[in-house]
Amino acid sequence: MADHLEASVTLPSDPASVSAARSYVVATLVEWGLPSDTDAADTVRLIVSELATNAVQHTLGQSPTFTVDIALDRDEHLRIGVTDSHPRFPKRLPAAVQQDNGRGMVIIRWLTAEAGGRLRVRPTREGGKTVSIELPWTHRGEHLTAAGQQEP
Repeated sequence: MADHLEASVTLPSDPASVSAARSYVVATLVEWGLPSDTDAADTVRLIVSELATNAVQHTLGQSPTFTVDIALDRDEHLRIGVTDSHPRFPKRLPAAVQQDNGRGMVIIRWLTAEAGGRLRVRPTREGGKTVSIELPWTHRGEHLTAAGQQEP
């Protein structure tokens, strides 16, 4: 595999784009060698869904699009970032049982940590932000996994 692979897609800030973002990322990772029927692929699907949903729901119409960037470095680190043009950073909210929303960052943070990765939020030069995750990506045996575990 190449030392560095990148892919990117820009989508309208519309609820239908969440599914498009998820499909794009998984299809790209399948091209890069991650089988779509693994726990790692399911983890990535959920993380991308939450990141894209946040970009659509919490930009309050101030970001007409969002961009999903994917990078794989030296077969070791997978980075997925979602960038929007809204300047407000995500806030950690208490996850009340009755609450219908507001748990996205908690889910992203937990899944990322569980997979041995990290979550970052950075401002963009244009005044928006990028919320990104980095996961270990290793090749062991016959399958690639984002969590660094050998698949049976």
